Order: sequence, then C-alpha cells, then structure tokens
Amino acid sequence: MLDEIIIQTKDGIMQIAGLEKGRLGEFVIYDEKKANEGNVYLGKITKKIQTANGKEGYFVNIGAQREAFINAEEKDLEDLKAHEGQDIIVQVVQEQRAEKGARMSRFLRLAGVYLVYCPYGNDIEISTKIVDEAVKERLYNLIADNSETGGWIVRTMAADTGNDDILAEMKELKNLFADIIAKAKNSKAPVLLTAKNTVLHDMIYHHADSLQKIIVNNRLLKDEFERILPAEYSAAPFADAGIDDMVEEALRKTVNLNCGGRIIIEETRACTAIDVDSGEGTAQGGLGRLNQEAAAEIVRQIILRNLSGKIIIDFAGIAEFKYLKKALDILTDGLADDPARGRVLGLTRAGNVEIIRTRRRPSLRDLLTEECSVCMGTGRVEK
Repeated sequence: MLDEIIIQTKDGIMQIAGLEKGRLGEFVIYDEKKANEGNVYLGKITKKIQTANGKEGYFVNIGAQREAFINAEEKDLEDLKAHEGQDIIVQVVQEQRAEKGARMSRFLRLAGVYLVYCPYGNDIEISTKIVDEAVKERLYNLIADNSETGGWIVRTMAADTGNDDILAEMKELKNLFADIIAKAKNSKAPVLLTAKNTVLHDMIYHHADSLQKIIVNNRLLKDEFERILPAEYSAAPFADAGIDDMVEEALRKTVNLNCGGRIIIEETRACTAIDVDSGEGTAQGGLGRLNQEAAAEIVRQIILRNLSGKIIIDFAGIAEFKYLKKALDILTDGLADDPARGRVLGLTRAGNVEIIRTRRRPSLRDLLTEECSVCMGTGRVEK
C-alpha cells in the first residue's frame, strides 16, 4: 500500500507518483484533454459492424483522435439498436491505446467519495472491504430507504462517514445525472458531458488507510488535500524525490532481484510475457526463494507498469504446482486488493502461470514511449 503521493502538474497534465517505503509503486499521467476513463460523452454513431464473435458493435465519434467502440450487447441493458448519425450517451470504460480507440459503455457509473451511482441499475452493493455486519446493514438500509431509482455501490470510505454526508452525496450524484441528461438534450455531438474525478482522487481513496503525506507543486491542490492528509508544497517535487530516475528504471525490460536472480518483462500486443531467471548460476537460497521473491516483485511491476490483458509467467525450475504453490499464493495475495481486478488463473498445461487483468488505461510503456520507426519495435540490430 502507498504511503506517499508526489504530484507534478504543468499545462493541464498531471503526473502522479505513488511511493511505498521510498520505492515507486504506481505512476500515472492524467491529461484532462484526453478521453479519460469515467468521462461521459454525447457521441455520434458513425458505423455499425459485425464483431469477430458474430455480435454487433458500433463505432462512435466522441471527439477523440480515434473513434471509440461500443458493443450492442451489454449486461443489464437491452441490446443497442441504432443507426449511423444517431446520438448516444456513453462513458469511457477503457482508454484509448496506440492501436485502438476507447471502449465505451451505456451503463453509466458516476463515482463520488462514498458512493457510485448507477442510474440504469437496480442493485445496492457494499464494498467487500467493509466487513462489520452492523455497518453494512446500516449503510444498506440508508441507501435503500432514500433511493427512488437506480443502483448504488457503497465505497469503503462510507464505513466511517455519517449518514448526512452520504445522503448529501446521493443528492449530488442524482443531480449530476440530471445535468448530464439536460446537457445532452441541448448539445451537438460529439461533446464531453462530464469528466470523472482525476485518477489522483482514486489513488488517494484506494490508499486512504496507509497514506501519510502528499507533496505537490500546485498550491490549490495542496490546500484541497490538506483537509484529509498532511500536504506539502514543493516547486520541483519529482527532482527532489528522484522520480524521473525511478520511472526510467520502471521502463527497463530486466529487473534485478536481491537474491541474485532477475525477471525479464516483454510486452506484446497479444500478451505480456515474464520470465524468471536465476541469472549467473543458481540464485542465493535456491529456486524456491528465487520464485517467491520474483512473485512479490512481479506483483509490484504489474501494478507499477499497469500491465493488463493476459500475463504469462515462466517461473524458474520444475513447473509443478507443489513447487510453485508459495509463489502462486504471493501472486494471489498481492493482487487481492488490485483496483484493476488482477486474477491468478493458475498453471497452464505448459507449466506457466497465467494472470488476467482488466485493461482500463494504457500501460506505462505506452504512456511514455512509442514504437521505433527504424526497428519497428524489435529493439534489435542486424549482425
């Protein structure tokens, strides 16, 4: 869990570094001009297509560099029946990547500090992190007694919050949805209807229990977050903390381990491959210690680099469950609290470990680098 967040802002772009005991644990870039996850748009349908699985989908112009995409079939909603030129209210659920436009949804989720409002939903869900049954019952009854329409997700922060603050946010979120509908009726597509709170808010709320300090080069942000956490101002926070060097290290393919081994990370469009290598000779402590240390570091790298989709890990030594169980447990426990819902699927028939992780934002590599026009991404030279 993060204990310190360092923020550097310039020209509408916010760079956010999350540290855990002085090590870089998360790094995010938020550009308010882009189609960020959670933003709601009035888009215009430009084309209807048949997808690879035989279902229907639509391309939608939301004013971004690339057209977005939406499936006709969505859970809890009737199948979309639309035509080219039709306006539609959609929300970004997966941000644009280098080769693909953003993925959209009609099932809106409007997030606050304590609640998430789902205007087209029906259920009331309580965060799994709230374990006190009395608190869960209080929150459920509060929402059920005061919700006329829509569904709600009660966030972890609501557990220690008074009823009045929660009811006030319920009203705010309902009013936000009403404003979205009103703006859509009076606007010409494509147009942004509302922007979600920045990823900075998500990071703070997710790590609220462990965060101790925020350092930022913006005095307005300092004053805003000083109400909930100790906040400091620095004119050059990244330089003071050596963040640029940490980010450069996070882009390297090879990560050295304390035991003498290393992990090698290869990102491709199809999947991410991670190889655990003992280095020169057997790592200190044997293959068991190597794989366990590697598993802990792999969890850190997955979150830091925002690796997503299919992740395949080739651990060192014999690929049998009894030898890899401790490493698998470390992976499972490390991803248990992952906001992107990383799941360890277990061993494949080939003896590799497979992880699946929701793709929501571009990886760190895609954010900060682009394919070389000379080697076309191979990173190799002729002999």
